[in-house]
Amino acid sequence: MTQVAIVIVTYNSEDVIGKCLDACGHACPEDTHRGLEVIVVDNASGDATGKEVERHPGIRWIANSTNRGFAAAVNQGVRASVAPYVLLLNPDTELLGGVDAMAGDCAAGAGAVGGKLVDAGGTPQAGFAVRRLPTASTLALEVLGINRIWPGNPVNRRYRCLDWNPERAGDAEQPAGAFLMFRRDAWEVLEGFDEGFHPLWFEDVDFCKRLQAQGLPVRYQPLAVARHQGGHSIGKMSWECRNLFWYASLLRYSSKFFCPADRRLVRTAVIVGAVLRAITGIVTERSLRPLAVYGKVLRLALG
Repeated sequence: MTQVAIVIVTYNSEDVIGKCLDACGHACPEDTHRGLEVIVVDNASGDATGKEVERHPGIRWIANSTNRGFAAAVNQGVRASVAPYVLLLNPDTELLGGVDAMAGDCAAGAGAVGGKLVDAGGTPQAGFAVRRLPTASTLALEVLGINRIWPGNPVNRRYRCLDWNPERAGDAEQPAGAFLMFRRDAWEVLEGFDEGFHPLWFEDVDFCKRLQAQGLPVRYQPLAVARHQGGHSIGKMSWECRNLFWYASLLRYSSKFFCPADRRLVRTAVIVGAVLRAITGIVTERSLRPLAVYGKVLRLALG
């Protein structure tokens, strides 16, 4: 029986999906001798992503006619597979090895396991590969831009795990969804990824949060390594969409998990931050476009 299914969600990914699938073929026979299935779920790409996938025999291809969002596409891929362990990969990753180590952690009881993400030069992607679950203070500083202005502040250092040793295995609150293995039975307990985070952002944070709420540990395994380009799908979106989707998902996460006082803190920070960004954008761009975008963000925060 196949032990690991790799699920990759694509959106206009023709420039990266070929290398991603090549790497899966090279890395997995060594690590996963028991078998492997690879499923690509495409969210209505307008480029040649499908042709790139067709060049790789044995890959299952699911083409959506509309962009169903990242969480829904992940759930599609999991339902289409049979393996007890599912490895979620971004299309801009190249798997270098360690799948067996992740599967071993899942077999030992972990609900999910994240691996080490490195850049093109092999340097671990600190601040991204592993984070702690966000608090109201974390999100407030994020939307106010303080983490960008003062990245070394204690709240941001804790959130982005800037004290993390990338070579040490251990418990992790929120490994990146770009390279995350989880048990099928854990996914079933949670009834999948929350498709309300549409089309993207915070769905992997939500998934890890709910796993731990169920008493299912989340681990980090540095023996599993993938090269990660980063920002691939986001770069294909307009600036307006990136802002609206990010704020909407942030507010949804806040509404799901924070107490009323913390929700008010996050919403107030979003309102103040949106006003400041609108004013700054109007001045720097000499355009009313930022007012239109951040006006929609304000309505989200007030709604």
